Amino acid sequence: QVQLVESGGGLVQAGGSLRLSCAASGFGQPFRNIVMTWFRQAPGKEREFVAAVRLTNSNTFYADSVKGRFTISRDNAKNTVYLQMNSLKPEDTAVYYCAGGPLILSSIRNPNDYSNWGQGTQVTVSS
Repeated sequence: QVQLVESGGGLVQAGGSLRLSCAASGFGQPFRNIVMTWFRQAPGKEREFVAAVRLTNSNTFYADSVKGRFTISRDNAKNTVYLQMNSLKPEDTAVYYCAGGPLILSSIRNPNDYSNWGQGTQVTVSS
């Protein structure tokens, strides 16, 4: 049984930083083989891709809206993925979800291709 547990959300002023964590268990194969991804969903909007990491921290992918401000990383020894969010903007306000799976490269940005999700953590950026 796959479990993904997020932590680290909260309330921050614009320009501030937060670090999200997602602890994973139960994939049944080495964690390094699992694509780990962060999505977010704001009220009234569809869930959108934020960032993903494959295998090692040299294989990362970002949405244009967060490139240069957010950094995704993984610690394969701890089965954990992180999202360091800097220079936060009010438009970053959303529930952030961790997702994972043995996906192929072409599916990484599509939330419909993921079957394993965390419960979500709220990030609120005040102006």
